[in-house]
Amino acid sequence: MTSSSDRSAKAPDADLIARFAAIVGADHAITAPAEQAPYLIEWRDLYVGRTPLVVKPATTDEVSRVLALANAEGVGVVAQGGNTGLVGGQIPAEAGTEIVLSLKRLNRIRSIDPAATSLTVEAGVTLQEVQEAARQAGRLFPLSLASEGTATIGGNLATNAGGVAVLSYGTARSLVSGLEVVLADGSVWDGLKALKKDNTGYDLRDLFVGSEGTLGVITAATLKLFPEPRERATAFAALPSLDALLPFFQLAEEQAGGALTAFEFMPQELLDFVIRHIPGTRVPLAERSPWYVLIEISGASEGRASAALDGILGDAITAGLASDAAVAASLQQAAELWRLREAASEAQKGEGGSIKHDISVPVARVPEFLRKAAHVVERVCPGARPVPFGHFGDGNVHYNISQPREMAKADFLALWDTMARAVHDVVVSLGGSISAEHGIGRLKVDELQRVKSPVEIELMRRIKDALDPKGILNPGKLLSR
Repeated sequence: MTSSSDRSAKAPDADLIARFAAIVGADHAITAPAEQAPYLIEWRDLYVGRTPLVVKPATTDEVSRVLALANAEGVGVVAQGGNTGLVGGQIPAEAGTEIVLSLKRLNRIRSIDPAATSLTVEAGVTLQEVQEAARQAGRLFPLSLASEGTATIGGNLATNAGGVAVLSYGTARSLVSGLEVVLADGSVWDGLKALKKDNTGYDLRDLFVGSEGTLGVITAATLKLFPEPRERATAFAALPSLDALLPFFQLAEEQAGGALTAFEFMPQELLDFVIRHIPGTRVPLAERSPWYVLIEISGASEGRASAALDGILGDAITAGLASDAAVAASLQQAAELWRLREAASEAQKGEGGSIKHDISVPVARVPEFLRKAAHVVERVCPGARPVPFGHFGDGNVHYNISQPREMAKADFLALWDTMARAVHDVVVSLGGSISAEHGIGRLKVDELQRVKSPVEIELMRRIKDALDPKGILNPGKLLSR
């Protein structure tokens, strides 16, 4: 869990703190440690930072003035949304020199396109609120995460979030058509457009999406909306072996095409974790199996999704790719099946220490990765329990490893860097990525330097230097220096 420091920044003195507070109002400038605590702790407790000040601006203009002052005085700024990030990118350093810029008060839905094809919202609107606004307009915003009730759209875009609907709709990058961004010097780029085509030079939008607050602070976004499916059919299927995973997916994709909106996988041991530690969950099938798949088909008309799902499951069972399946007969039952998958990370807490990896490899090589990674895990820590799960259809594996039952949690977590390096070596050997949807943050700064080419790292540094020459934006995250 190492990270490298960025260019040094100075802590604001009492006078400068008062000047920041004057911008947002005294009630929205937090200096008391007890009140700051929720902004300083990453939810897995991997990082606990310190700060002299948390500021909570309510407008883009206030964000602009805060950044202009910070830039002039050389003060580091860590932008934060819902504080649901998993790589420490939203947490200030332990040195206590950086201020936290909370965007939660930028929470207005600015407009909905009359034809309901786009929605413009501020960065502090939660993902769940975006989904609900789209639903009220008779449309769908498909980005969906387990933390959607807390995660904000600004954070989703800053990290290029993925989620369970990437298979059909793509990552957050694919779901935004325009941005409003405040740069390090306080200047504001207004790129809030709902155009499907705009071929007028460099795509600045894509530059800021996924930049983790190191190039600018996203304050608003114009999001793409889609027709709401008339029907969703959901099933939880048992697979006889890992060898069935890829051909089962290929069968589902061939028969359902673009209607295949989710294909999530998990092993039996992880399902056991969920049943053991998450109240209200239950095993939906009579027999145990080594692997399971949650599959969802969406349809534009009633009956088509259900028929397609029945056909896929029938053919999979006939071909020996599935041994059994539970098909949801209601929205409640579908939610219960999804809960088994969405509670996977939460359930691991009950098993002690967990070393987590968010990686991607080519879809066809996911089974190969799972086998090779299991070998290196056993070599690094005999008895450790790999419980991989994720979005098979886009190659994104959350390769999480729970501690051996008899091992002390601290001893296991001390192996984090060694384990990560070993797993990431397998990923790179298969042409994959060490971060699929969570970003780099603090957690993977050194690993990024190790696996990226010198040319890529230098290009990213040039971009950082051009947009943030004083290095005040999210110091020590994503890039070292």
